[in-house]
Amino acid sequence: MSTIFRPYMPTSQRSDRSARDRTRHRQKIKDSIRDNIADILSEESIIGRNKEKIIKIPIRSVKEYRFIYGENAPGVAQGNGQQQPGDVVGQSDPGAPDVGKGGGDQPGVDAIETDVTLEELIAIMFDDLELPELEKKSLREIMSENARRRKGLRTAGIRPRLNKKASAKNRIRRRLAVKGSRGVNFEEEERRFPFHKDDLRYFHIVPTTKETSNAVVFCIMDTSGSMGTVKKYLARSFYFLLYQFVRQKYKNVEVVFIAHHTEAKEVTENEFFHKVESGGTYISSGYKKALEIIEDRYHPSLWNIYAFHCSDGDNFYSDNDRAVGAAQELCDVCNLFGYGEIKPSGSAYYSGSMIDVFGKIERDNFQMLVIEKKEDLWPAFKSFLMKDKSSPLNATPTTSSEGAQSIT
Repeated sequence: MSTIFRPYMPTSQRSDRSARDRTRHRQKIKDSIRDNIADILSEESIIGRNKEKIIKIPIRSVKEYRFIYGENAPGVAQGNGQQQPGDVVGQSDPGAPDVGKGGGDQPGVDAIETDVTLEELIAIMFDDLELPELEKKSLREIMSENARRRKGLRTAGIRPRLNKKASAKNRIRRRLAVKGSRGVNFEEEERRFPFHKDDLRYFHIVPTTKETSNAVVFCIMDTSGSMGTVKKYLARSFYFLLYQFVRQKYKNVEVVFIAHHTEAKEVTENEFFHKVESGGTYISSGYKKALEIIEDRYHPSLWNIYAFHCSDGDNFYSDNDRAVGAAQELCDVCNLFGYGEIKPSGSAYYSGSMIDVFGKIERDNFQMLVIEKKEDLWPAFKSFLMKDKSSPLNATPTTSSEGAQSIT
């Protein structure tokens, strides 16, 4: 009996089922995160956590297709013999009392939990978002961690950087030199002239610069006494998303943190997310501080400027006109300026609101949002970046018949 050999198949043409399974699993993780972003943000305390924090994501398990046998249940079918094709059977009498179902015997939906780090979660969340209206203004050159360029040749290096052409030329030169000095004919088949390590040349790779657009993001937050614990949590959660988005998508975008009550000051990242303050509220102070920093460090002709302000809208009445004027000045120098009003537990409908006040600003690069609960964080954030004017969280000023302000 002759031996049967399996035909040879190159590795590149072989089916790698495990690779397909891993790809499918990663895609299911991405789909699950996108479908449950609002729940993840509202349930997980991720504010101020490091990128290695582990978050559990539930994923429905995938069952493989298989053949099963029929039940072949014993018994005799029953009926009165008067049924016609198309008749509906099994319906209960409409007048019969409702009887609830007992314990079922059908299996539930299987789900598994997978662990992802905060860094992976953020990368998936921000995959399809970009800073809007980003313009190529005066570009600056920066050292890139990923950009590389070739700079000459070296006699040592790793095999992937081998310059085959230069190495072959060195071998030819050495062979000609040996042939001329010794009179040896290397054209004969029995005389080989292999490569020597001195023939080999490797590309020298060095970091290089690349051009990038200048961009700065201003995070302005109301830290006055009227901003209670829940309001500050919602505001900091929104800014945490904004900050992580900028860090993930734009490695060289600068972020400026400004905290204000009746006075405003530039603070560090740690102070912005953890420091607790009190006092009254002058919204204009935060805007004027941002304008001062822009004038000193970020000229609009050279920088793309983005600013966002979170407050509960409880501003001192005499400061409203100054706040509107400063907001209009910010619109003049910003690519995009947003105002988010924090109104938890349905408190958005009382008179202490700046929505109607800022309604006087008619600029394409200005928008307002209302955040009432934790589940609103992601829709509000996505609406701000995508400039989705149809979002239900976008606020428009209205006035009721009694003259009180309301938000729709």
